[in-house]
Amino acid sequence: MVRVLARHGAVTPPTTPKIPAILETEPGAQQASSPAPVITSQLQHKTMANSGKVKVGIIGSRFEGDIHCASFQLMPEEAKVVAIASPTPGNAEKLARKYGIPRVFQDYKEMLKEPDIEMVTITAPNYLHAQMTIDIANAGKHVVCEKPLCITLAEADEMIETCKRKGVLLAYAEELFFTPKYVKAKEMADQGGFGKVYLVKQSEKHFGPHSDWFWDVERSGGGALMDLGCHGIAFCYWFLGRPAIKSVYAQLGTYVHGAKTKGDDDGVCILEFENNATGMVEVSWAKRGGMSDRSEIFGEGGVTYADLHMGNALPTYSEYGFGYAVEKAPSTQGWSYPVFEEHWNYGMPQEMRHFARCVRGKETLQSTGEDGRVVMQVLYAAYASAGAGQKIPMPYKPTAKTPIGEWLGKRGK
Repeated sequence: MVRVLARHGAVTPPTTPKIPAILETEPGAQQASSPAPVITSQLQHKTMANSGKVKVGIIGSRFEGDIHCASFQLMPEEAKVVAIASPTPGNAEKLARKYGIPRVFQDYKEMLKEPDIEMVTITAPNYLHAQMTIDIANAGKHVVCEKPLCITLAEADEMIETCKRKGVLLAYAEELFFTPKYVKAKEMADQGGFGKVYLVKQSEKHFGPHSDWFWDVERSGGGALMDLGCHGIAFCYWFLGRPAIKSVYAQLGTYVHGAKTKGDDDGVCILEFENNATGMVEVSWAKRGGMSDRSEIFGEGGVTYADLHMGNALPTYSEYGFGYAVEKAPSTQGWSYPVFEEHWNYGMPQEMRHFARCVRGKETLQSTGEDGRVVMQVLYAAYASAGAGQKIPMPYKPTAKTPIGEWLGKRGK
């Protein structure tokens, strides 16, 4: 049993010790679902600390918000989630109860008034990333923004500039930089294990996203390439040591989900780097049978393959089915490949721990807003390439507001 406190929308165990309290309410706070007295601790109003666990607020309470909550709990020594904000009634409270998080808000701007919160993670739809980042930075708090960084280059520039001006971190939440298998592959490559690396391939495929807004290109900024290709583009760029990108080529199509989206649901993107290496990114919202995420690294002296699921799965047959196998798997009847320690194998707890350590000055940020901007530049060029049917030299100057605008209306011309 938990008790909801109205002043902060807090979800608090009933065994919380009594301490000095303030009885008035604030506008915008989640109202209690019971007539219990409104009590909140004065200890919640401390100034931001310079030591101890980083206090975290999360914006968003659906699929990705749940992953952030779980990830912080898997590696709890550096950070603690103390608040969740979500405009959907009941969602934040439900997630708070699941993870024992003390405060909930329907308006993230009210959460930003909490002085003890030092870092805020954004798991909201893409079109909201920019304004949320700016609001968080203006509140003097560090930002962790989920991929893609935003939906326009102008937004990316404003996000980066605002965070610099306010003296806060802008962390780009690209978990592939922290995925254990991928980190090991890069370690071997950096040690010379493959000689000169000439090709990096990254593939992520499934049958489509969890939330309806992904299918709406006005809110998402693109289709499968925007949603999944941002991972692969960042991975190739990071794995090769962030070399300059010479050109981009892409082939995109809408093969399965044309009834629900104007965006692409399958594609290939090829990056040509100035160090004479190539990156190949494969994406799909049209692949049935659950999630597929893998990379291949080719060098003149060696090769390695990393499959995030098959190496951490149990080949399983069931006549009757069972609870959960793997992200995006529609059924567990018949053959399936249930995974274990899924968040850890994706690298998400390690990512969040790193960001918290950066807030404390213990580490240097490995995934930055600037990295997210590079990905945005490539996405514009990739959609332009698919629209024009030709390779696009870099840097590319966009002609459309959002990346997918470079492709829509130009297909087949």
